[in-house]
Amino acid sequence: MIEETTADKHASADQATTSGSDAGSQALPRQQRTYSISELAGLFEVTPRTIRFYEQEGLLSPQRQGQKRIYRDKDRVRLKLTLRGKRLGFSLAEIREVVMMYDAMPDGNARQLKRLIEILEEKRADLDRQEDDIRQMRREMDDVDQKARDALDALDR
Repeated sequence: MIEETTADKHASADQATTSGSDAGSQALPRQQRTYSISELAGLFEVTPRTIRFYEQEGLLSPQRQGQKRIYRDKDRVRLKLTLRGKRLGFSLAEIREVVMMYDAMPDGNARQLKRLIEILEEKRADLDRQEDDIRQMRREMDDVDQKARDALDALDR
């Protein structure tokens, strides 16, 4: 959907690490990988506060050990989807809907994909309207600019 992020690169490195086996150690299966809030924040180049906000909004649900949050790979994927959605202009409600569909069917299903396409079409239509509004505003600004310049020229004569 979006260019490869730092998190995508990290996930690829994770997969290479967990799928291969070192001579002296057994790597954890990918689904057992955990992250601290600072690791997840660094991975996606966001603040821990951002992660706590998405947790508060119900988009992430880490396990707890006392006060410490333990994020699993599922949380990493949900954060990745959330941040992509924000970059695309999705509302938190739209992101939540897509994330919940992802949880229900991680590999995608027709209902999930159709809804995603609907949301993208709505976003495209919004962008088209915004482009039209910007063009109209520029024309109006150009008109006011020209009138101001003409009035200034008239004063200088």
